[in-house]
Amino acid sequence: MAPVPEFDDATIARHTAAGHWDARTVTDLVRRNPPDAIAFHAPDATLTWGEYDDLSSRLATAYVDAGWRRGDRLAVLLTGGALTHVAYLAAQKAGLVTVGLGPRAGDAEVAHVVRHTGAVALATRREHRGRPGKEIAARAGVRHLELDLATVPSGQSTVEGLGPDDLFFINSTSGTTGLPKCVGQTMNVRKYFGPLAAAAAGFGPDEVMASVLPAPYGFGLWSAHIVPAMYGFPTVLTEEFDAGGTLRLIEEHRVTVLAAVTSQFVMLLNHPAMADADLSSLRVLFTGGERVPYERAAEFERRTGCSVLQFYGSNEAGPISVTTIRDARERRLRTVGRPVAGTEVRLFGADGQLGVRGPGCTPGYVDDPDANARLFREDGWLLTGDLAALDDDGWLTIAGRAADFIIRGGHNVSAPAMEAAVGTHPRVAQVAVVGVPDEILGERACAYLVTRDGGPLDLDDLRAHLAASGVSKQDWPEYVVVLPELPLGTGGKVDKAALRAREAPPAPG
Repeated sequence: MAPVPEFDDATIARHTAAGHWDARTVTDLVRRNPPDAIAFHAPDATLTWGEYDDLSSRLATAYVDAGWRRGDRLAVLLTGGALTHVAYLAAQKAGLVTVGLGPRAGDAEVAHVVRHTGAVALATRREHRGRPGKEIAARAGVRHLELDLATVPSGQSTVEGLGPDDLFFINSTSGTTGLPKCVGQTMNVRKYFGPLAAAAAGFGPDEVMASVLPAPYGFGLWSAHIVPAMYGFPTVLTEEFDAGGTLRLIEEHRVTVLAAVTSQFVMLLNHPAMADADLSSLRVLFTGGERVPYERAAEFERRTGCSVLQFYGSNEAGPISVTTIRDARERRLRTVGRPVAGTEVRLFGADGQLGVRGPGCTPGYVDDPDANARLFREDGWLLTGDLAALDDDGWLTIAGRAADFIIRGGHNVSAPAMEAAVGTHPRVAQVAVVGVPDEILGERACAYLVTRDGGPLDLDDLRAHLAASGVSKQDWPEYVVVLPELPLGTGGKVDKAALRAREAPPAPG
């Protein structure tokens, strides 16, 4: 089995003394809530907190009866719903570490993660996205465990569950640039989000949350598995993201707090049903995971009356900064807010790569010393790979990934800066910019677009708009390709690797 990334006693004592970590487990949080109150509205079940607790305890007994020992890893491959969280909580109660796989993970990714983590089994429904779960497990070379809420056996185990500082979850990176790395998480690391989210959004007693993100990634884990249990909010879940379906769920359940990555809220804006949807209950959209385009975010605020908040961070770094309902729109949408309480930030090198350390940081990648050596400096600072600036008032802005640049004729061109410029065109609904190989310049910039009306957009028209807007020519693309939709990776973000793999467009004239 791969070595366990863990915190030393001094780190645990320091963050506990500061009030950022505590002794509560997720089981403790679930059991604090009224047993008859709704925990989840999901496509597979509507569960109360009492039912959620009971089902997860019974499933934990089945895990123990299977002969697995405390600390064993169980890979879980599920689309969203109540079963996902029952499976996660059952593992915690049985002393097992959940290995969370994104629902769209391909066979190569599943096999890699299972092998790398030493998972004892792969848990799925009988069928996963149209394929037998047994077949997926067989291809990964691991035992299959079939999960179904209707057939959870009875019985109660007395096995000691995982503690708040034990490794409890391994979530893979989204895998859009190759095979994913496996990020270790403790409950206290993920619980750190709770009070930060509550303060940013001004949580009241009657919130209804909706999380439309893949559950095993960092954003989905805190917004659906951790924070609702901390505050007792009913949470609306989806099997897989669908823009029209999400709009209907917000109306039906009078959702007040929505968690969605940038691509998802832009898809909501683009959907025809947005024009007639009653979203008046919505107070807050927590978003991030990708660059947040100012114009589209401002449009979402105007059309819904809610505040768009950015929680900037990552699977590895946890929460780094956040905007709040008290911030002016320009601050909310043009920055990623101020660093959160308890987390230190620092800029390294001439390019300003952002480093962090604090109670939201992972203890490390599982069994990957080379990756850990790149992630952590010798002095303990975690390097995010993002290029950032921090102004005199403490507001943080992100220029882009250190690797998200197009090298055109020896000049580094920021893909996020070009996306921001192209996104101001009134007919552009969504944009992603990637480099296209070029024999003379090395790379040229290609803007892949979704237009608001679905029609073509001429490169000359786009360039005329950019010129009229005063955008420097270095931020003009050489190619424009209009697509019906942008491809999404397993984490729900735009899959730039898939765009780079497309056949290159014809050379510009």
